[in-house]
Amino acid sequence: MSAYYNEIDPYAAQWLRNLIDTGHIAPGIVDERSIEDVKPEYLKQFTQCHFFAGIGVWSYALRSAGWPDSRPVWTGSCPCQPFSTAGKGDGFADERHLWPAFNHLISECKPAIVIGEQVASKAVDPWIDLVQTDMEALGYAFGAVAFPSASVGAPHIRDRTYWVGNNNNKGLEGFGLRHQTEIGRVAAVRSVAEASESGGLDDTQSVRPGFLNTENVRAPNAQVNIFANAGDSESDQPQWKRSTVASTGPTNGFWRNVDWLFCRDGKWRPVEPGTFPLAHGAASRVGRLRAYGNAINAIQAKTFIECLI
Repeated sequence: MSAYYNEIDPYAAQWLRNLIDTGHIAPGIVDERSIEDVKPEYLKQFTQCHFFAGIGVWSYALRSAGWPDSRPVWTGSCPCQPFSTAGKGDGFADERHLWPAFNHLISECKPAIVIGEQVASKAVDPWIDLVQTDMEALGYAFGAVAFPSASVGAPHIRDRTYWVGNNNNKGLEGFGLRHQTEIGRVAAVRSVAEASESGGLDDTQSVRPGFLNTENVRAPNAQVNIFANAGDSESDQPQWKRSTVASTGPTNGFWRNVDWLFCRDGKWRPVEPGTFPLAHGAASRVGRLRAYGNAINAIQAKTFIECLI
């Protein structure tokens, strides 16, 4: 078995085992211990190590980018809650700040390549600075770039910072001219979100090239499915609806069959295919939504990895 997956959430851990069994991600074992309890010597038997593994999207993205299971790599998306604007903002004082544990394992095992991801915001800049300082102190060439999911066709902005540490002892020149050009190209994709500052990508009332406004979405051929809170009277009709309209997708590629949700503020918004609101009594929905919410964007990660190959 070539891969090691570290994931403390039992639901996600079993999901990982299922994905391994069906061949969707690299074969390996799933360890549910905290990263703080993992010993460096145990990891040396594995070709790839994926920490904070979630549902294995890093392995899936590596394969999609043409990175073979036999090529060594470590990945890790450290918990974002300490630095996310949606969290308490405790930062380095938060017990979920687990970079020190991850850094300890890196320092002891010295993997050739380490790839990671974190939220992108001013609040996380000190965290990125710490990671860069620690990685460079270990002899790694380090690079990081923030870019939005919208730049790879997703129907939302979702800015994320992707970073890499290369232990080839050649510095940035080890990437070669082509790779430096590609890294510059990845940085440039941020302009997609910047060009859409007026109204934001989630505001479907604003009309922009490739996006539909409310009138488009409410076309007569729309099929609307009720999700939850259904009532008998018109006043009890649900606030959440799903609209499936022929060729409604505001994006191409993976998200071309985007779902549209009618929100409580009266606006329709595009979301990933298969997204669903919570409903009382629906089996596994909380676990599934938690796993999806913590997962990285596979297409975004694939784009970043392709710049490293």
